[in-house]
Amino acid sequence: MLSDTGEGEQSGERKSRARNPICYACGVKIHSSAWRLMLLSAGLQVVIFPLPGLYWLSWIAVAPLLIALLRARAPETLQVDAAVRLAPASPWQGFVLAYACGIIWYLGTCYWVFDTMHRYGGLAIPVALLVLMAASMHEALYHGLFGLLLATAARGKVGQRRALVLAPLFWVVAELARTRISAFPWELLGYAQTGNPTLTRIATLTGVYGLSLEIMLVNSVFAAAFLVAKERRRWLLVAAFAAAILLQAGQWLAPPAAPTDKTALLVQTNVPAQEGWTIEYFQGTLRDLTWISLHPPGGKDGQQFNLIVWPESPSPFFLNDASFREVVAALAQQSRTWLLVGSIGVESASASSRHTSEVFNSAGLISPAGELTARYDKVHLVPFGEYVPFKSVLPFMDMLTDQVGNFARGASREPVDAGGQRLGVSICYESIFPDEAREPVRRGAGVLVNITNDGWYGDSGAWKQHLQMTQMRAVENGRWLLVGTNTGMTASVDPYGRIVAATGRKMRTALAAPYGLLSGTTFYTRHGDWFAYLCAIISVGAIIARFLRTSSQ
Repeated sequence: MLSDTGEGEQSGERKSRARNPICYACGVKIHSSAWRLMLLSAGLQVVIFPLPGLYWLSWIAVAPLLIALLRARAPETLQVDAAVRLAPASPWQGFVLAYACGIIWYLGTCYWVFDTMHRYGGLAIPVALLVLMAASMHEALYHGLFGLLLATAARGKVGQRRALVLAPLFWVVAELARTRISAFPWELLGYAQTGNPTLTRIATLTGVYGLSLEIMLVNSVFAAAFLVAKERRRWLLVAAFAAAILLQAGQWLAPPAAPTDKTALLVQTNVPAQEGWTIEYFQGTLRDLTWISLHPPGGKDGQQFNLIVWPESPSPFFLNDASFREVVAALAQQSRTWLLVGSIGVESASASSRHTSEVFNSAGLISPAGELTARYDKVHLVPFGEYVPFKSVLPFMDMLTDQVGNFARGASREPVDAGGQRLGVSICYESIFPDEAREPVRRGAGVLVNITNDGWYGDSGAWKQHLQMTQMRAVENGRWLLVGTNTGMTASVDPYGRIVAATGRKMRTALAAPYGLLSGTTFYTRHGDWFAYLCAIISVGAIIARFLRTSSQ
């Protein structure tokens, strides 16, 4: 009799599964419609960033994921009619759904990791693919965290409403965790609106996280429209579309031109990554770069600049190499201009007791008299690109840094002084860390300078993604930003994040870049990521309150 009952229950469950398509993979029992919505959201989250950069879709990109998380499963019993409303995901289901979304988002956005690891890291194709997949699975944990928090908040009475209200806060929490824990805050949601100079004014208060929250608020309203009764749906959709259109229209309300009183010459060196530099090639490259620095395309011979910048590049330009120092000293003397040059430093720029054998990714500052007066050593190095974390545990990963570099970490973010111009220098992907990039401005920098070698990204969209994130640093700190790149795009960015002058890509050229020295600091410069931490505090409080209410019932 027990056997018959068991067989009947199993048969009923099989019929229910046929009526209600549910994914039973790994036992998570997620409704198939939730998986489809998750896939749609993942695709939308990919296309809002360069390339292709369909930024206007950011207002709806996360809404399908929100709906999926809040309609992921049937009620407790499986013997239900298909018309019964689906229930919110359990915390585990929420994590799985959002985690899968994060993996797809990372693969679609950071696909260039494969080419970098294969072409420049020297890894075989299968190993490079494995690295990309491992990175995707790691970074997707923060999407998973968002899903876990949302599903936890959605349980109980008024759960869906509470979850939608808290969703923007939870998203900011996940972005803050990605920035602070894994240290790879690539393309946070707010960057999709970098080109919206009116909307980005909020970043001077909150940093890019405020933009992420703003975008998520609109996404939450769109999601709510599909989770309420049909008679209320129209008004929520009207409100959501009106908000999205109004906020997006800010990109056409151009602020006034920012004043300029100085011009820098940004030399785009276009030096290829290669091994086996010969003396002839080294000297020929320096002659070319010197010539273009003294005779810039479209410029006038003898034109006076306030600063000349050579970017980070794969060139073996050592600051302690006499032949290199002679060339850059002669250039500074002949041009009567301060020269900031991407190079390799061997001696520590700080007063610490480091060994002189350590090597740094540096920017050397040469005075018009030809003297090396200051040096900035890169503080935030690229893991597995410029150093190996946990080297004692992963000694075999030396093969990557043997191809790219093996550097020591710098110790100071103090601005460098170029004859009264205090320059806030960052190198390469240091510019994607909002809280770190504000430090030189907080210490008195009047202009930001980022030098980078985006040649490592090849022909992918990563160079544009990097530039988009770097532009936000100008907005947050209210400063002009000079972006000197090896392969392009080299640009001058105003304090509103607008590119006012730029070069093409993959050419050896120079850009006369207007800029100005500004004083004063924004609220964000002074207080950093206060807004993101406030979102975290509120989120933790909401989750604790949710559990306390449950335990008291």
